[in-house]
Amino acid sequence: MAVPKKKVSPSRRGMRRSHEALPTQAHLECGNCGELKRPHNICASCGHYDGREVVAAGKPLKAAVRT
Repeated sequence: MAVPKKKVSPSRRGMRRSHEALPTQAHLECGNCGELKRPHNICASCGHYDGREVVAAGKPLKAAVRT
């Protein structure tokens, strides 16, 4: 069975894991209300997407039907 000959140092372990960090999530301003939102998603505060109202303001987004 293959067994490591030497202990992996914390520095080498950290260098190997350097690419495992989570990337920062992108946020854009809503064109209608100016709130920050994820790209290609309905705005949570006003319900607009791509310049048109998809969900009436005040309704929860979970009730929104995808079209």
